[in-house]
Amino acid sequence: MAKKGARDIALDVLNRVEEHKSYSNLELRGVLDRAQLSAADTGLVTELVYGTIQRKLTLDHVLSHFVGNKKLQMWVRNLLRLSLYQIRFLDRIPERAAVHEAVEMAKRRGHQGIASMVNGVLRNVLRQPDVWERLPKGDRAAQISVAHSHPEWLVREWLKVYGEEATIAICEANNRTPHSSIRSNSLKTTVSELLDKLAQEEAVAQPSALSPQAIVVAGGHVAGSRLFREGFFTIQDESSMLVAPALAAKPGMRVLDACAAPGGKTTHIAELMENRGQIIASDLHPHKRELIAQTAKRLGITIIEPITSDALDLPDRGLGTFDRILLDAPCSGFGVIRRKPDLKWNKTPEDVRAIAQLQYELLKALAPMLAPEGVLVYSTCTIEPKENQEIVQRFVKENPEFVLDDTLGQDLPDAVRNQVDESGACVQILPQHFDSDGFFIARLKRKG
Repeated sequence: MAKKGARDIALDVLNRVEEHKSYSNLELRGVLDRAQLSAADTGLVTELVYGTIQRKLTLDHVLSHFVGNKKLQMWVRNLLRLSLYQIRFLDRIPERAAVHEAVEMAKRRGHQGIASMVNGVLRNVLRQPDVWERLPKGDRAAQISVAHSHPEWLVREWLKVYGEEATIAICEANNRTPHSSIRSNSLKTTVSELLDKLAQEEAVAQPSALSPQAIVVAGGHVAGSRLFREGFFTIQDESSMLVAPALAAKPGMRVLDACAAPGGKTTHIAELMENRGQIIASDLHPHKRELIAQTAKRLGITIIEPITSDALDLPDRGLGTFDRILLDAPCSGFGVIRRKPDLKWNKTPEDVRAIAQLQYELLKALAPMLAPEGVLVYSTCTIEPKENQEIVQRFVKENPEFVLDDTLGQDLPDAVRNQVDESGACVQILPQHFDSDGFFIARLKRKG
């Protein structure tokens, strides 16, 4: 049996995601682990899968002009989406090659009739390039939704909160391929030293403009490198690296990280504490507790004590009080759509309301564990005010012994300080601000 090519493998992943309602990153990882592809083909499969899912609404809108309401088999529709994505969004693949490959795949998987239909649809699209500019008649939200391939309900939410210009910028940023970034382990090296070491290993890297411990990596398989194994760095998005500095934990303090897995922020806190003090790192799942322990060991960190617990149960565990608490709350994840494109199609307004309720319960449960004069940071990787500003504003209103800490900006990098809101205690990073993940950080203080 002939070895499958990149497009065939990408189509298999798209079919599995749709059939099983599974996550594309997990399906992709499983397939790539088995496929033994070259680095170039691995990159192509990844781009085809994520790109096709990201642009699904735009692709389907264009398809609707040529197939109407015709009922297509799932794999045929995915093949057309995959091929249109290459034609429209991948400059390095010639249009005729994309069409030819699609027709050959249709022959192998179906029959001549399907192959002829696929050929006809794709050639019609090529003959009518203006079809990509034909937006639906209706209001601006519907047009932005189709043009930038985001659910209409989500576009409407963002238009209300952020306005049209910022909403389009959010959508455009979400559709860009994310870059990789790593965090230098300050217990073992400096950013400057690490850049020199990466250069010796022929990795393409440069300092981040956002976080002082971050390095942006444009090439090379850093997760498989000796430097990674020996704990010189960990992989983390630049926005996520703002959370630990916001906590302002000092050496010798007791810290609780209530939803800690996979441990990126936990280990960053430990590094800033110079590996002195105590960090209780809790997660609901035993295998994730083990992941935190492994990450800490690789980085040479000894002050993290991973435990398995539902965060809502932590007040009953007899853990005492803490100088610092981090609640990196479960959320809708709308700040990381560029990394997890399925999110925007799988979430609903009801999901946002439900998760916001859980977030508030978590904050209410954990806050009493904070010592007087202690600091609590509430963070999420979403850009929804219902999960962010509204949560902390409601909490301080209902719990007068806690206040918003208006000195947050003092502990954030210079690049971020002008993003802090008028309260002085909250910062909302949008994905277009720094070409990084969307992230929210709020800092609360318990009165003495």
